[in-house]
Amino acid sequence: MSHDAPDGSGGEGAVQYCTFKVDHLLIGIEVWRVQEVIRHQPMTYVPLAPREVRGLINLRGQIVTAIDVRLWLGLDRLDAATPSMNAVIRLADEVVSLLVDEAGEVVEPSPETYEPVPSTTPRQIRNLCSGTYKLEDSLLLVLETESVSRIALEHGGASGLAGARRAS
Repeated sequence: MSHDAPDGSGGEGAVQYCTFKVDHLLIGIEVWRVQEVIRHQPMTYVPLAPREVRGLINLRGQIVTAIDVRLWLGLDRLDAATPSMNAVIRLADEVVSLLVDEAGEVVEPSPETYEPVPSTTPRQIRNLCSGTYKLEDSLLLVLETESVSRIALEHGGASGLAGARRAS
């Protein structure tokens, strides 16, 4: 059975992904969406925010929502002594930081290796990933950035979270 690659080409063109480790998983985000990858940043806690929203970071004057990808995927939070990295990504209307364990390489998997997320994958992961690529030594889960956008919008984005903080 043939599956269209995420670029909509039906497998004609390759897409580059920045890769990130989250626990034992390898997550891929389209290169053009990744603004930058930075080390752990001080965060402002936001009371009343959902569990996966770890807080707000100040990125050169821009307030950015930080989402803990581990919690989002149903995994355990990193212990406080292990700093996470911030994968800052551009969405339609804002910038969001995804907290990941570590940054990897940029890969350009063959479109022929693209497949839907296996049905045996936990539901939480299936809901956040649009598909997979079989790499030489691992499986790359493609993060569905529309899911990131939904979480940010559902919680008012950074500006809405900052307002929730002031109101509490």
